[in-house]
Amino acid sequence: MTKIFETPQQFADEYLRVLTAEVGKDLAGCTNTERYQALAKLIAQKANQQFAQSDSENAKSDKKKVYYFSLEFLLGPLLDNYLLNYGIRDVVTEGLDSMGIKLDDVLAEEGDPGLGNGGLGRLAACFLDSMAAEGILGFGNGMRYRYGLFRQKIEGGRQVEVTDNWLDKGYPWETRHDESSVIVRFGGEVVRHEDESGKFWFSQEGGEMVKAVPYDVPIIGMDGKTVNRLRLWSAEPAQEDFDLDAFNRGDYAAAAKFRTDAEAISEILYPNDAGEHGRILRLKQEYLFVAAGLASIIRNFKFDHPDADWKRFPELVAIHTNDTHPAMCGAELMRLLVDEEGLDWDTAWDIVTKSISYTNHTVLPEALEKWPIDTFQRLLPRVYMYIDEINRRYMESFPREGEGWQDRLRNTAILWDGQVRMANLSVICSHSVNGVAQIHTDILKRETLHDFYAMTPEKFNNKTNGISPRRFLANANPSLARLITEKIGDGWLRDAEELKRLEAFANDDAFLDALAASKRENKERLARYIATQTGVELDVDSIFDVQVKRFHAYKRQLLNIFKVMDIYNRMLADPSYKPHKTSFIFAGKAASAYTFAKETIRLINSVADVVNNDERVNDYIKVAFVPNFAVSNAQLIYPATEISEQISTAGKEASGTSNMKLMMNGALTLGTLDGANIEIAELAGMQNEKIFGMKVDEVEALRRGNYFAWDVVNNDREHIGRCVKQLVDGTFGALSGNFESIHAELMNNNDYDFVIADFASYTQAWRELTDSYDDTREWQRKALANIANSGHFSSDRTIREYARDIWHV
Repeated sequence: MTKIFETPQQFADEYLRVLTAEVGKDLAGCTNTERYQALAKLIAQKANQQFAQSDSENAKSDKKKVYYFSLEFLLGPLLDNYLLNYGIRDVVTEGLDSMGIKLDDVLAEEGDPGLGNGGLGRLAACFLDSMAAEGILGFGNGMRYRYGLFRQKIEGGRQVEVTDNWLDKGYPWETRHDESSVIVRFGGEVVRHEDESGKFWFSQEGGEMVKAVPYDVPIIGMDGKTVNRLRLWSAEPAQEDFDLDAFNRGDYAAAAKFRTDAEAISEILYPNDAGEHGRILRLKQEYLFVAAGLASIIRNFKFDHPDADWKRFPELVAIHTNDTHPAMCGAELMRLLVDEEGLDWDTAWDIVTKSISYTNHTVLPEALEKWPIDTFQRLLPRVYMYIDEINRRYMESFPREGEGWQDRLRNTAILWDGQVRMANLSVICSHSVNGVAQIHTDILKRETLHDFYAMTPEKFNNKTNGISPRRFLANANPSLARLITEKIGDGWLRDAEELKRLEAFANDDAFLDALAASKRENKERLARYIATQTGVELDVDSIFDVQVKRFHAYKRQLLNIFKVMDIYNRMLADPSYKPHKTSFIFAGKAASAYTFAKETIRLINSVADVVNNDERVNDYIKVAFVPNFAVSNAQLIYPATEISEQISTAGKEASGTSNMKLMMNGALTLGTLDGANIEIAELAGMQNEKIFGMKVDEVEALRRGNYFAWDVVNNDREHIGRCVKQLVDGTFGALSGNFESIHAELMNNNDYDFVIADFASYTQAWRELTDSYDDTREWQRKALANIANSGHFSSDRTIREYARDIWHV
C-alpha cells in the first residue's frame, strides 16, 4: 500500500502548510469549507505528483492505455474515498483531532459534482475507480459542465429544476491544462485541394472555432498504487473577439456574445433538446469531447512513441465508447488519421476498428440516438463526409444473398430516412459490442441489433455491470464494513468475492444481531436526513421500502405508488386491515422535458401529502420523496434499505446498478426478472428475493396478443380500477390538482409498460414479502445471503472482463 502520510504529525505539518498557502488564514480563522478545500488540495497534490512520476515511467514502456469516453461521470464526493484508498483515514482523523477538527465535519463540506444524471454516469465513475484498483492505465474523457444537470427541488409537489452551481466554491480536485487545449471547429465549408501530381485532400474552413480546455481530476486506486486521471473538457472561445464598439454603446451582451456562444457548449448537461437550438447544442457537446479527446490521445501517442508504426496504435491504445454519445469517435478518428496524419483509408480504417469498442445501454429502439442529416451536415461537414463514406463502403460490401437482405441493409445502414443513426455507426466502427447484463445482451442479439449479430456474432459479448464496493459499502456503510472486516479481514476491499465467506455466519446469532444493529443505525441516520430535508418523520421500526433511480415510464415508479394508493384505500375501506408498518421512500430526477416522469413525481408527492396527514393510516404507512437524488444522499439511502424495488417492465432495463448497491447493503430485491435482477436472484438464491410479474417472453406475447387494459381495470374496480379512477376524481388532487395526463397516457396507450397488467402480481408479492419481516432471524439470513453473494457485482470483476476480452490489456 502507498501511504502518503506515515504519522499523524507528518500529515498535520503538511496540512497546515497547504491551509496557510491556499487560504491565507491561520487554522482558527478558517471555516470548515476552507478546511475541506485545503485537505482536498493536499490529497490532490500528492496524487498529481504520483501520477506525474508514473506517467513518465509509463511513457517509456509499451503498457497499453485505455480511454473511456462517456458524456457522464457521476463522481460523487471524493475525499473520503481517497482517504480510504490511500489507507490514511485513521492517520488523518488523528491528525485533525490534534488540531481540534473533526474529519466528519470536514467531509460534510464536500459537494456532488454535477457531471451525471444516473446509472450511466455512476457506472463510468465506478469503472474509473476499478481500473485504477486493477492497475490498468485507464483514463476518463468527458465534459466539464459548468452547471451540471440540475438541482431538484420539490415545490407544491412538483419537480422544479434549479441551477446546480457546483463550481461556485471552486473544485479543489481539478487542474487546468491550457497547454493541452484543442481547437474544435463547427460549421464552415469543406474545401477540396489538389496539387500538380493530382493528389487531392480536403480542409474544413470558416465556421466557428472553439477552444476545448482540459481539466484533469486524479483517480486514486485502492492501496494508492495507481493514480489515473479523468480529463474533462470545457468550451471557451478560440480567440478573444470582444466587440469594443458594442460595449461602448452599452450593448454589453453583444460585446461578449463570442464568449457566451462558445461557453454555452459546456454550460449544462443534457440541454433541453425539444427545440432545434437545444439539439444543436447537444450535438456540439458530443462532438467537442470526442474531437478534443481523440486529438489529445493522438498527441500523447506520438509523444510516448515517436518512432512507433501507426499500425501499432491498437496495441497501445484502446478507446471505449459508453453508449452512443461518443459514437463519432470512429468517424473523427478516421478524419484525424487521414486528414491530419496522412494515412490511407484502409490503414486508418483497420486502426479504427481494432481500437474502438462500444457498450450499448438500451434495448429500446426509440432510445437509440439519431440526428437529422441536414443538421449534422451543416454543423459538422467534414465529419459527415467521413460518415457518408463509411456508410457507402458498408452498403457496397453488404452481402446481398438470402431472403430479406434489403431489410437487413435498411436496419443496419448508418444513413437512412434522412437520419444519422448513431448506434449503427458505433457498431460498424467497433470491434466489440457489449450489453450490460446477460438478458440485455440476449435481447440485443435477438432483437435490437439482431441483424448485426447475425452477420458478426464474434463482435457481441456480455459484461454485466458492477459497482465499487469501496464507495458503496466501505464509504457508505461504515458500521457494516467494520462488522465484515472484524469477521473476515479487509481483503474484500480488494477482492469482493471474499464477501462469500460471510455465509459461514448464517447461523451465528451474535453476528446476525450485529447485522440488525447496523441496519437500524443506518435507518436512524436516514430518518434524520429525511426529516431535515422533507419534514416527514419516519418510524425506524417500520420497513424501509425504497425505489431510487432516474424517473422513466419503464422503471414503473407509477406501479409502486399505485401500490401505496391501494394500501391506503384498503385501510379506509376496512379499518381492521393493518399492513406491516412501512415507510415508502422514493428519490430520483425526471428529465426536464419528460412530462410523464415529472407528473409521476407530482403524483408521489400528492399521495404523500394525503397519506402522511391522515391519522387513520399514518401510524402504519408513510411516504417520503427525497429531493435531489445524488451520490452523497444515495450513500445514506442504500445502507438503510430493507426492500429494494426493482420493478421495471421485463425486458426494458438493461442492467441496473441500484439493485447491486442495495443488495450489497443487505436489502432484499422485490423485482421482475429483468436486467441484473436475474443474476442477483441466481447468485443469492431465489428464496432470498421476491420475484413477481411477467417474464420477457410473456411481455412480448401479451404485446402481440389481445391485451386490453380497460378490461383489467373494469374487472378489478376495487383495487387497480380504483387507483386509475383516483387519478382524476380528486382523491389525491388537493396538493396540486388531478392527473389527467397520467390517466390518458396509461389508458389511451393501452398500458404500454404493463403497470396494470402486473399490478395484482406485484401487490401480492409485496404482501408476502412484508408478512415475512417479523421472522427476524430468517429476514437477517436473507439479508446476509445478499451481502455475501454481492461480490460478483463488484466493478473490479467487470473491469477485469473488459480488460481480458475487449481491451486486451
